[in-house]
Amino acid sequence: MRSLVKSVYTDYRRYRATDESWFETLFMCQGFWASTGYRFASYLRQRIRNRILRKVINALIAFPLKALEIVTGISLPSSCEIGEGLYIGHFGPTIINGNVRIGRFCNLSQGVTIGQGGRGDKKGTPVLGDRVYVGAHAIVIGKITIGDDAAIGAGAVVTKSVPARGVVVGNPARVISHDGSFDFIRYDGMGDDPARSLSLETVKQESILDSQSPPST
Repeated sequence: MRSLVKSVYTDYRRYRATDESWFETLFMCQGFWASTGYRFASYLRQRIRNRILRKVINALIAFPLKALEIVTGISLPSSCEIGEGLYIGHFGPTIINGNVRIGRFCNLSQGVTIGQGGRGDKKGTPVLGDRVYVGAHAIVIGKITIGDDAAIGAGAVVTKSVPARGVVVGNPARVISHDGSFDFIRYDGMGDDPARSLSLETVKQESILDSQSPPST
């Protein structure tokens, strides 16, 4: 139970970190409602091992979860894996495949689809790293990996893996920089997060190296 409470609270704090009031977060943010429903269903799925009891519980929560999906327009199946600190900033259809894996402190905008794609050995679903930003109406599909601190622009169609700190836009998506998602992701303690600090330092070092490189002729 402690892990469930911690995950829900960390999600809640993501909204407060973006200057939402407690009232707005609890009563006006459909994204928080959706993630809370997901946390609860996922917790039950992981903790209940008895198949018969699991079927009974799934039947009991199926209707309220579907009602929540209809109200919020956000589909977060309990079978997908989502790290703590999820932020879904706006109302609108957001579809996540049940086999998708998403890291910690990620942002999903409205109209996002993260789903299955490919054929044969290439068939699969995306794995998103930590602190990934996905812009409005972006589509991310296939057996691909989105690296830590990557940013996916609005309307991008991503069918190939994106490196850590990669910024991609367009259809098909292309990398336009390696500046990362740092300007879009806010969460408690981010200034003291060693993983984020190391990633930021990498960006700075790469920028220095680029500035010292002789211009191409």
